[in-house]
Amino acid sequence: MPKSMGILGKKVGMTRIYSELGEAIPVTVIEAGPCKVLQVKTESNDGYSAIQVGFSDKKASRIDKPTAGHLKKSDSDGYYFIREFRVTDSAAYEVGQEITLDTIMKVGDKVDVQGISKGRGFQGVVKRYGFAGGGAGHGSMFHRAPGSIGCSAYPGRVIKGKKMPGRMGNDTVLRKNVVVVDIRTEENVVLLKGPLPGAKNGLLKIFSK
Repeated sequence: MPKSMGILGKKVGMTRIYSELGEAIPVTVIEAGPCKVLQVKTESNDGYSAIQVGFSDKKASRIDKPTAGHLKKSDSDGYYFIREFRVTDSAAYEVGQEITLDTIMKVGDKVDVQGISKGRGFQGVVKRYGFAGGGAGHGSMFHRAPGSIGCSAYPGRVIKGKKMPGRMGNDTVLRKNVVVVDIRTEENVVLLKGPLPGAKNGLLKIFSK
C-alpha cells in the first residue's frame, strides 16, 4: 500500500470532457472530501505512522456510543466512512485538521486509486476467465463447462490455483498512475482519466504521489 497522503471519495459516475484540441477524454467523476483527521497514529504509540480520516457526514443520532466517544476527541458528529492512510510522518498532521482536494493534488498529477470492484456473484469459467467453451451445435453436450480439471495417475489431484467456477468480483482493486484531468474545488469534485473500480456511490481511496 502506498505510504502517501490521500483523500476519500465517492464515485459519482463516468462522462467525457473535451480537450482544447477537441479530443474526447473519458473521465470518472468523484466527489472527494473534505475529510477530517480523526486520529493521528505514531510509531511510538501505535507501532506505525498513519492518520485516520472521516468522510461523508452522518447524523449523530445514528452513531453508536463507542464511535461517538472516539469522534468526540476531534469534535466531530459522525461519518459514514472512516479509513486510515499510512503516511511517512504523521507528526505533520493534527486532530481536527481538514483535508481538501486542492491541498493534496493538482491538475496533471498522477494518483493511485483503490476501490472495491463490482460483485458478479457465482460465475462459470466462460464469464469469469473467458474460456471458449465447446461447440454450440445440438448434441455436443459440452457448451460452457471447464473440461478436464486434473491429471490421471500423477499427481492424481486438482492443482491449487486451477481456474474454476466461483465468486467473481467484489475484490479490492488498486489502479496506479491515474491522471488528474480537472479539479472543481467549489463542488469538491475531481475528474480522473479512465474507468475506476466499483459501482456508483462506491467508496474510493485516492493516494497522492
